[in-house]
Amino acid sequence: MRGGHVFVDESKAKDFLLVAAVMLPNGVDAARRSMRTLQLQGQSELHMVRESDGRRRTILATITLLEPQVTIYRAPRDGRTELSRRETCLRTLVADCAAAGHDHLSLDRDASMVSRDNQQIIEAARKAGIGGTLRYQHETAASEPLLAIPDAVAWAWAKGGAWRALCGGITLVVRDV
Repeated sequence: MRGGHVFVDESKAKDFLLVAAVMLPNGVDAARRSMRTLQLQGQSELHMVRESDGRRRTILATITLLEPQVTIYRAPRDGRTELSRRETCLRTLVADCAAAGHDHLSLDRDASMVSRDNQQIIEAARKAGIGGTLRYQHETAASEPLLAIPDAVAWAWAKGGAWRALCGGITLVVRDV
């Protein structure tokens, strides 16, 4: 899948996971509509931590139908700080975006990380030769419903067991960094 839009969220439950879901540009609008239909009345975003088990299953089933390509960048607890593990995941993600020709990156907004992320993305994009072509922004899940995809996959993967098994229909690659 080349030229995709990449949506990114993280999980710190066990290992540090940076989860990137790639959607083709021609499917992004329909996928956004699908994710919005899952929101309950008065709900501004989907977030797996706040959903019931039944809703979690529905969300994961809907994501499977959308056919994202998902990469989990996993940095184990190995003596590195969380910031160092996040940086390694982010730099690897940007290099993978360059290799795959992805030109749009949307990260779940963590206000405490925006400045640091921006610096690391710029440096990694320059190193990968896509410094002027990679568009990226930090967004909230309320403004970008497709951020629910990496959130859901990260949650299910971190939970393991039956939840992880529900991701079986999703094209999924795990990269240890």
